[in-house]
Amino acid sequence: MSKITNQLNQQLKNNSEEKIIKDENRDMWFTGTEIKNDVNMIKNDLIDLKVGHGDVVLVCQENNGAYPAIVQAIWEIGAIVHPIADTTPAAELQQELQEHQYAAAIVKEDLIAAVMDNRSVTIIDEVSLKTSIHLSIVRDQNIIGHIDQVPVEKDLALILNTSGTTGKPKGVGITHELLKNAVDHDIESHEMTSDDTTMIIMPMFHINAQAVSLLSTRLSGGKVVIAKKFSASKFWTQVRDNHVTWVSVVPTIVNILLINEKANQMYSDDIKLRFVRCSSFALPLDKLTAFQNRFHTIILEGYGMTETASQCTINPFDAPKVGSAGKPFKTELAILIDDKFKAEANQVGEIAVRGDHVIKDYMDPHPDSFKDGWFLTGDLGYLDDDGYLFVKGRKKDIISRGGEKVAPAHVENALSQLDCVKEIAVIGTPDSMYGEAVTAVVIGQDVQNESIVRQKILDHAKKTLAVFEQPTKVIFVNDYPRNPTGKVLRVKLRNQILEEAVGKGA
Repeated sequence: MSKITNQLNQQLKNNSEEKIIKDENRDMWFTGTEIKNDVNMIKNDLIDLKVGHGDVVLVCQENNGAYPAIVQAIWEIGAIVHPIADTTPAAELQQELQEHQYAAAIVKEDLIAAVMDNRSVTIIDEVSLKTSIHLSIVRDQNIIGHIDQVPVEKDLALILNTSGTTGKPKGVGITHELLKNAVDHDIESHEMTSDDTTMIIMPMFHINAQAVSLLSTRLSGGKVVIAKKFSASKFWTQVRDNHVTWVSVVPTIVNILLINEKANQMYSDDIKLRFVRCSSFALPLDKLTAFQNRFHTIILEGYGMTETASQCTINPFDAPKVGSAGKPFKTELAILIDDKFKAEANQVGEIAVRGDHVIKDYMDPHPDSFKDGWFLTGDLGYLDDDGYLFVKGRKKDIISRGGEKVAPAHVENALSQLDCVKEIAVIGTPDSMYGEAVTAVVIGQDVQNESIVRQKILDHAKKTLAVFEQPTKVIFVNDYPRNPTGKVLRVKLRNQILEEAVGKGA
């Protein structure tokens, strides 16, 4: 049996009578024995349906207390988990089923009909013994199954879809070995122990929740609280009542907690978070400082992705550097410039990584993403004199203005310092003279005078950005098109802005 599966079982055995996983939505804690009973129930159902080694099981569930048991049960028979967003609409789910060979699917009740449509299926309905969560395992009889077999290190454990901002998502296959290595690195870098309790507010179909939060905490012997989703008004109460010691978030959540009135009211000084882990994009200095001062904790910023089964860099506890993604941790990192891998400081290029937790290929070949054993991330960045990584944005997102190259992330970081800005996304739009215009698409704070906010943005840009980086257009929207993890889909946003401009005759 693979190391990670062995350790998960050992954790349940070591905590047979201890409450170690909580379904926050149902306000229910589960012991190691109760979780193991659910693992065995789901495992036996899958075996009865002749789902086994190498078979892929689609999982479409909201964050809940049964999720860890579902994943572990699938792994124990040597099958592969492919989790997708619980918000996936029926039509998109059906397309997913048509394009891939899923031996079985474990989906929410409102999607069972979509899975059954035009298929010969067998269904086993179960109620998770302790969580009272209804589970339906739908077996596609047109897919040949396999005998169950204990997994080994080279077997696939997870198939995840990339959360890229352009193009069709790529399938990322993560083996038991890669996942175990990534989790070990997370435990070490975050100094996790059995005294820790984490709360998962990120979606469970994402590598962040699966590896950084759930698996790392379980394998370090800690406790896990699973929230259905992030709630600003409930966040601090949940942290306090469950004695949460750390939580993984994205910058948007940090911003919301800072400005949400109910969240600020519910915070009290008896809350003791060791740290808040934050990734996706860098927080502006004022936001990071304000959060740390207001909520008496530290923010550790890091950099990682699905393809690396978790993180590549993290700020060390004893020497964090604001604005950076930290230092490489158990990861080799280089900057690709003019087709050469360089380690010199302060040279911007494409970030390349390799290590024992980094994939060597996608499920479908994409040779342009790999070079000489390195994975090319598609992100631009540089290493400073101290070896800290600074991420400048996506290679494909770069705006070309009058021969100058503008990194949207850099402009966003500067402009998001304004209190009148809730969120900001910077894109390039056509400009007959300069090629592209630097366009700031803004979600403002509450109801404010757009002309005043626009002027504040332009004034601040003059103080903080080079002339070629300063926005020449400021557009206000209520929200952005996003992928299931909340990341802004820049291509769709750009198309949306252009279509609206055409409609207005601009």
